[in-house]
Amino acid sequence: MAGSAYAPPTGLRRERPRRPSGHARGPRAVAPLAAVAVAFTLAQLLLVRPGMGLGWDETVYVSQVSAHAPAAFFSAPRARGVSLLVAPVTAWSSSTALLRVYLAVLSGLGLFLALRTWLGLFPVRVLAVAGALFATLWVTLFYGPQAMPNYWVAVGALAAVACFLRARADRTDRPALWGLAACAALMALMRPVDAVWAVLPLLALGLPRHRRRTLWVLLAGLAAGAAEWVAEAYARYGGLGRRLSDGSAIQGGLGWHFAVVDQLRSMGGRALCRPCTGELPNPVVAVWWFTLPVLAVLALAVAVRARRTAATAVPLACAATAAFPYLFLIGYAAPRFLLPAYALLAVPVADLVCRPVSGPRRTWRPLAVTLLCLGLAAHLAVQLAVLRDTVDRTTASHRAWSRTASALHDLGVRPPCLLTGHEAIPVAFYAGCSSAATKGHNANATTAGIVRTAGRVPVAVLVARGTRVPRYARDWPSAPGGEVRLYYAVPASGAAAGR
Repeated sequence: MAGSAYAPPTGLRRERPRRPSGHARGPRAVAPLAAVAVAFTLAQLLLVRPGMGLGWDETVYVSQVSAHAPAAFFSAPRARGVSLLVAPVTAWSSSTALLRVYLAVLSGLGLFLALRTWLGLFPVRVLAVAGALFATLWVTLFYGPQAMPNYWVAVGALAAVACFLRARADRTDRPALWGLAACAALMALMRPVDAVWAVLPLLALGLPRHRRRTLWVLLAGLAAGAAEWVAEAYARYGGLGRRLSDGSAIQGGLGWHFAVVDQLRSMGGRALCRPCTGELPNPVVAVWWFTLPVLAVLALAVAVRARRTAATAVPLACAATAAFPYLFLIGYAAPRFLLPAYALLAVPVADLVCRPVSGPRRTWRPLAVTLLCLGLAAHLAVQLAVLRDTVDRTTASHRAWSRTASALHDLGVRPPCLLTGHEAIPVAFYAGCSSAATKGHNANATTAGIVRTAGRVPVAVLVARGTRVPRYARDWPSAPGGEVRLYYAVPASGAAAGR
């Protein structure tokens, strides 16, 4: 009929592709994401003790900007991003509890912002579930409030992929381009090499001429974040190639290593699995780890069938490249290494998980919801159990370092002072001393230098059971110090100060 338009039946109506710039971003749209982020922050404060103490790597990062202790040796693979992140607190306070609260709040904010970038690409309910899945992993809860870089690479990668997809779909979306650059810079500031692995698929997708804009933005962000690391390579490590080579050596020599089983062993709550020996964790603890890649493949199959492949395939590809070096190129494992992969997998898996709940077959929906809730409840119970055991074990080891530091103070080894030997780096931070090593990856001193220092300030050697006392310290007085024996030299002026 003239002057009228034909409206096809609802079942045949063609949907317009939704602009991924995400117009629905008002308070109601982001409320579920904010709720997930707040719950994540509160869970960290309740389950990860603010007074847990700092771990080995944390003491290195924090000491660079600490008012409490001298800077520890900064090895080649490390980057300054974490030190900059914690500086607003550690530059004036030595309170570990305050630092934990600060990082818990910051990590919750980071998760919220990363999820928010995906608005318009997936429904809000999918993003809220994705955030909950990632936030309830024991490894996420454990490392969120810690002064470590891996969580920040994870949220940076999650947001970077969303910004890339939005910029790819809408060339006028300038916020997406700025977000892509900022996320790339954040990742590179935290761990430059990990940042490159995480965005390899984005770099490849940006190669076609009509997409070069996103490629240049991504490269600019990576360059900005890694600029300090590269400059430091030439200033302190003998050049970029030498720093990369030294970093590879510290990690055991990058090459073909089948570390999948090592990562599996670490799933039981081992913060560092090096050397990675011992029994595998209980299958109940690891079942989610085997299920995750299966769900990822199913999510991709569903996305291909629904003809919306990019939003699912791109984060899956980035998750694969982010995990690859830690599964196949290094000879040890730590669960935090895979945090970026877990974050990137969360959105596609959440989309798959939400489909039975929102599917059209209403007769099956109650059963699907029931099974899904039971499965998630069991998964959460396992994650919390592993987290509790990990926190208890970690707290005990950190308290042992604190007791050794107290024993050193009782012997007159007080700042300014120097420690060397077994676990000298973390104990030195707890004691407020400098640390030194004459061999190994943290070598920064010579035997002659340590002996000279002992004539000026208190020096102690931490000797583990079954190891030899250095020749220069054999005649020094000694005392037990927890799991080590302390050989110490306190000059007369230092002894007077100690009294």
